[in-house]
Amino acid sequence: MVPTRTMIRDALAMYLSQKGMSINQFSRQSGINSGTLSRILSGQQPIAMDHLERITKAMDLPEDYFYSLYVDECFYYSSPTWRRLRPFLVRSAALGRLDCIEQVVQNLLENLVYAPMLFEVAEGLFQEGLWQAAELLYKNVSASEKYQNSERLAVCQYRLFRIAIGDDQTRNLQAAHLFECYLDRLNEADQLDGLKHLAHVYVSMHKWHKVDELAKEMLQLATLRYNLQRQSDRREDNERKTEKPLYFYILYAQLILSNVCEEIGDYPSALDWVSLYMDGSWIQEDNEEVKRTVAQFQDWGTANKLLYRVMAGQYEALSAYVEYISERPDEIFIALYNIISSANRYDWNVDSILERFASYIPYRTNLAEYGILHNKQVIANQYARFLAEMAFYYLHDKRKEGIRFILQSLESSARINNESNILKCVDLFEQHRQLADEEEKEQYKLLIREVQDSHEKKIVQASSFL
Repeated sequence: MVPTRTMIRDALAMYLSQKGMSINQFSRQSGINSGTLSRILSGQQPIAMDHLERITKAMDLPEDYFYSLYVDECFYYSSPTWRRLRPFLVRSAALGRLDCIEQVVQNLLENLVYAPMLFEVAEGLFQEGLWQAAELLYKNVSASEKYQNSERLAVCQYRLFRIAIGDDQTRNLQAAHLFECYLDRLNEADQLDGLKHLAHVYVSMHKWHKVDELAKEMLQLATLRYNLQRQSDRREDNERKTEKPLYFYILYAQLILSNVCEEIGDYPSALDWVSLYMDGSWIQEDNEEVKRTVAQFQDWGTANKLLYRVMAGQYEALSAYVEYISERPDEIFIALYNIISSANRYDWNVDSILERFASYIPYRTNLAEYGILHNKQVIANQYARFLAEMAFYYLHDKRKEGIRFILQSLESSARINNESNILKCVDLFEQHRQLADEEEKEQYKLLIREVQDSHEKKIVQASSFL
């Protein structure tokens, strides 16, 4: 059924009439050939995207003023052509007109020949950081190919996984589970990046068995690909590239595996992995990026050798560790978390260290580019746990500062839906309720209410899928 809404050419004709302008005058104002304008007004020529932009600007209207009508122009008043629709989709994404994108997609996917074209646009939008629009396209392309065992479907699911990752740990885990079903359908380059991002999710959830599994798979795949690359004298120009050089994934997997050993208390094995990722002598490439990467992993290795001694209870290593990280501001927050955790485990007094680095205790996101512990969702989770460790440290000596840290940890944990840390905070507060003043008790009550409301909301949302 043809819509009865005003057409863009009708709005243009009315504008010319109201302004008393001729086609030639508007041609000079808009920069559109007068013959072209005449054919557009008479309905003999469809409106190209460039013409739409020029007409809108010449009429002194917002850039997306005619966008809803342009969908009608493309599908009901002329034959749809990709030459017009592609730039329209891109501009709609840039201007946040997801409604227009949805209308175009729903019309186009009646013909599945457009699925590859929409996928190509989605990939471009994803690279440009226009993730909301890209998400809409990926979802629709996925729905059109849900019965196809295609790599394109797998890439859509990978991109949707990347877009879905945020502060909510429960949703992150759901997104990870959904994506894992498609992992082995991806090109090997995307598999490596997918394994890396999946590992980040499971690290933030402290599912170390799963992290170990993913890291070993990453190490095996990266090593295989790197060895094949070394044996080949040439590289295909169209070969899919990873986000980082292949040698990075080998070192990174070894770093993750050392973290897994650290978390389960196997420090000798952790040190074995440290020795491996500190050794970059096997890397064939020789450029500045290699030197920077190897230096960064060696720096982490040096710090971690000291750290593992600290975490194993060797108090004499603490001062050396503190001095080492004091010259590396981006590492100090992570180091403080490890120090306070060890202090609680071995009953150490670290007041002087906390005082020295007090300015690094507030939440910071401007951390180093690389590193398993520097991923955004991992840091958010670790900050909530850090505050809980700080609370435990102060409350061990019945110091009232601990109550403040409990409340901060509870608030941070609720924000990312970290249920285990929420329970830890509740347990700590109830044990030391007598130290809290009335204002703190009221704040605690409000936080608990927020947690309960959020939990009930999630139950309702989950039940809607049953």
